Amino acid sequence: QVQLVESGGGLVQAGGSVSLTCTASGRTQNIYRMGWFRQAQGKEREFVAAFSWNGGTTYYENSLNGRFTISREKAKNTIYLQMTTLQPEDTAVYYCAVSDRAQYSYMVPAEYTYWGQGTQVTVSS
Repeated sequence: QVQLVESGGGLVQAGGSVSLTCTASGRTQNIYRMGWFRQAQGKEREFVAAFSWNGGTTYYENSLNGRFTISREKAKNTIYLQMTTLQPEDTAVYYCAVSDRAQYSYMVPAEYTYWGQGTQVTVSS
C-alpha cells in the first residue's frame, strides 16, 4: 500500500499562481510513476503531469501550454505542481496518484493504483 497526502491549493485570482505538494508513504519502493490529475465539477478526471519515478522523465498534458511544472524530491517521495497563469477553467479538485506497475498509458486514471484525497483549486475571474 502507498498512502498519498496532498497539500496546497485554495482560492486564487485569474493570472495567479499556486503550488501543490504530494508526499507518498508506505511501500514507496514500488512507485513506478507518480503524478497529478484534476477533475472539474461535472467532468471526467484528466491527466495533468507525471514523473516516471526511477528515470525521472516528465510528462505533461499538452493543453497546459507550459503553465504547469512538476518537480520532485525523490528522497522524500514528494512531488510538487507549480501552476502559473491560472485561469478559471483550471478550477478543479487536484489529485495526486501513483502507479506501482508499468502502464499502457500514463494519461489514463485507471492505470494508477493509489490516489490522494484531492485538494481544491479555485480560480476566480
